[in-house]
Amino acid sequence: MLANDIIKNLAERLEAAEAERRHIGQFSHEFPEMSIDDSYAVQRAWLELKQARGGRLIGRKIGLTSKAMQYAIGIDEPDYGFLTDAMLFHDGVVIPKDRFIQVKIEAELAFVLGKPLSGPNCSIFDVLRATEYVTPALEILDARIIRMDPVTKRARTIVDNIADNASDAGIVIGGRPFRPTDPVDLRWVSALCYRDSSLEESGVAAAVLNHPANAVAWLANKLAIFGETLQPGEIILSGSFIRPVDIKSGNTVFADYGPLGTISCHFA
Repeated sequence: MLANDIIKNLAERLEAAEAERRHIGQFSHEFPEMSIDDSYAVQRAWLELKQARGGRLIGRKIGLTSKAMQYAIGIDEPDYGFLTDAMLFHDGVVIPKDRFIQVKIEAELAFVLGKPLSGPNCSIFDVLRATEYVTPALEILDARIIRMDPVTKRARTIVDNIADNASDAGIVIGGRPFRPTDPVDLRWVSALCYRDSSLEESGVAAAVLNHPANAVAWLANKLAIFGETLQPGEIILSGSFIRPVDIKSGNTVFADYGPLGTISCHFA
């Protein structure tokens, strides 16, 4: 493990980069020995830093849930990050152009818990019983750690991604909430994602570990290693079922979930 003072320093660098809207260098290049455990330690230290400054944990995000993405980055399981109250937006929001650095958008389903959920041995059925409702959501991705070094052309690795809160920067909630017991097949929930007037991506939720609730179960079991339990009221982003869409200032994002409604946001 990296020393505690190094972990704390890396978390402080991430916080400063986010506040100043600038990229920082890849931790994996500076610390070649850095492990996934180190990365999660940095992520937890960053969350603790935000909480010490008044931030409130409202949930978690799950990423890299598709096999294609896992193969591309050289891992065999998803990753996760945190959501705080400052990261929550609602349908129709106008987001200032200087809020983020290098934005991408993904379409997902968000599970809002009504009961505690914990591992080990958490199953899809435990997730469905603990979920109060599911709702369409957009995830806002950003990169505090630079994605591609302009000099070396070196792409950041999984340890950079995890430390950088699994790339998460925000969540936009919208559409029509529904209960897991409603006659909606979660595997076949689909989304059409538009950037301005152009359809950029589409997909179905089965791309997330064959069922998005499987991702939430994975998260509960993963957090159990650290003695953590997902709490009632927390929002769990279960993972994208489209490829990330690049967003620039002036773009409007519109996601159509068919009978489950729509979500939009505009980046000023």
